Amino acid sequence: MKPLIKPKRLVKGDKIAAVSPCNGWAGDIETKWKYDLGVLRLQELGLQVVAAPNSLRGSDYLSENPEARAEDIMWAFENNDINAIIANVGGNDSIKIIPYIDPKSISNNPKIFIGYSDVMNIHLMCYKCGLSSFYGDNLLHPIADQSGWHEYSKRSFIKTLFDALPIGQIDPSSDWTFEPSDYINIKKKRAYYPNSGYQIIHGEGVVTGRLIGGHTGIMELEGTCIEPTAEDYNGAILFIEDIPEFFNEKAVSVFFDYLGQKGILQKLNGIIIGKVNEDCSFSRRSQVIRQIVFGKYSCSMPIVYGLNFGHSSPMFVLPYGALAEINCENKTFSILESGVIT
Repeated sequence: MKPLIKPKRLVKGDKIAAVSPCNGWAGDIETKWKYDLGVLRLQELGLQVVAAPNSLRGSDYLSENPEARAEDIMWAFENNDINAIIANVGGNDSIKIIPYIDPKSISNNPKIFIGYSDVMNIHLMCYKCGLSSFYGDNLLHPIADQSGWHEYSKRSFIKTLFDALPIGQIDPSSDWTFEPSDYINIKKKRAYYPNSGYQIIHGEGVVTGRLIGGHTGIMELEGTCIEPTAEDYNGAILFIEDIPEFFNEKAVSVFFDYLGQKGILQKLNGIIIGKVNEDCSFSRRSQVIRQIVFGKYSCSMPIVYGLNFGHSSPMFVLPYGALAEINCENKTFSILESGVIT
């Protein structure tokens, strides 16, 4: 896995650009309130939020104009007044903007870029450009959640993006929710439930590796300029998550078999899996994973389920390329270095 450039840390007073690389909900009339709430919560951290020029033009316009979404990404990276970039929300078609982004806009202007879900495609472009970006909070979710920006998520955001010291051990949250986020009803609050912690699907001992991953849509990137090569996974810890529709037993089987067929499983040092956003056991999917990884492909590595990242809430932030550790004996996960520099 190639070394990545770490961006400079945030300090109070910095400007963070809000972009819409995936869809335009942030600018739609019925959901604009949620964008405004997210802006207020970032302002409470001392950040100045700047809307990218096209980011609030609404779903219809941005869906029909991927070039405009790409222009916003390049504008945010190239603008010297902007210190960091956050995605407003995920979606399903950010791949359309990739051909319109000049990679030099990213490689010549390294800075914080954060988001999750379909934002993964922009992360992988950053990776190709040699920049460490951050799989974490979108502005509309979880920052603008009606129940409040969960303290676990907020602490991780601050620790990872404002602090140049090693991130350290990341413990499970005490509570979590699988209930869907409501983007329309401002009064709709989600209930939180006790969290059962991490589950060792397989493995023993302690392993380290650099972080790479996202969601199972990695399979759909074959032949594109952002497809990771097998070598990109060499000695890495893969982080993976997805929504339940794409992470049921059949989907899990297809995904892990894909990793084996591509020679990726054979190169990884470990895998961490984010909590699936549903109220059910992961045991049957764990069995499928064991049958494929350790049965069909005879790979031996730690695999841990139930970490707080991805579509469930709360979430911690994962810096691409950062050195991480899985300790099966202690059931712990740690990020051993900082995500940012001074």
